[in-house]
This record gives sequence, structure tokens and C-alpha cells, in this order.
Amino acid sequence: MSQSVMEQLGEQIDETKHKASRAASAVADALEDGVGAVRCAAKQGSHAASELYVDTRRYVQRHPVESVAATFAVGIAAGAAIGWMVGRRQY
Repeated sequence: MSQSVMEQLGEQIDETKHKASRAASAVADALEDGVGAVRCAAKQGSHAASELYVDTRRYVQRHPVESVAATFAVGIAAGAAIGWMVGRRQY
């Protein structure tokens, strides 16, 4: 009787080790997939940022007056928004 209990316990331990090994392998695979996805997204983001920079530079070269006017308007709007927020905090 004690022999069969020991055998069952050994089988349970072996089965548990096998399940733990499979779970660890699944976690490692998921982690590897996640890292790959992050690398791919970073690479795509880098390309998009580079493309945006080139497009913006071309636009500024072709339309310098409009670019300066737009930058001035954004600066005025940002200054007004910051001034409004600072003014609200004091009251």
C-alpha cells in the first residue's frame, strides 16, 4: 500500500513539473512575442516621425510665410492659455 502511495506521489510530482515547465515555456513565448511587437511598433514609430520631419521641412521650405504666421499664432494661443491657467490659480 505504501508503495502505491509513493508511486502516485511520484507521478503527481512528475505531472506537476511537466505542467510548470509548459507554463514557463508559454510565458517565455508570450514575453518574446511582446518584445517583438514592441520593437516593431518602435521601428514603425521611428519611420513615421522621420517621415513627418521630412514632410514638415518641405512644407516650411515651400511656404515660409504661412509657416511663420502659423507658428506665431500657435505661440500667441499657447501664451494666452498659459496666462489664463496661471490667472485662474491665483484666485
